[in-house]
Amino acid sequence: MTLAEKLDSWRIVPRMLILSYMVVFYQTCNWFMSLSDPNNAQAGFVSVVVGAGAAWFGIYVNGTRASVSVSAKTEQRENI
Repeated sequence: MTLAEKLDSWRIVPRMLILSYMVVFYQTCNWFMSLSDPNNAQAGFVSVVVGAGAAWFGIYVNGTRASVSVSAKTEQRENI
């Protein structure tokens, strides 16, 4: 098994992206909760961060490995 296949089977890159999203989500929630008087723009920003995370997590959970197989088709003819 090559290094690329191992990294793909362990899904390191998607897991690192999910981990980084968790950090951003945590910091965004703490920032928003510490505001004394949040306005609509700030609430909209938080909803965009949450929505992006939901979309990314859905892609991560439903994602599968892509495999491509190529086969040559041959044509057989009878000589009459």
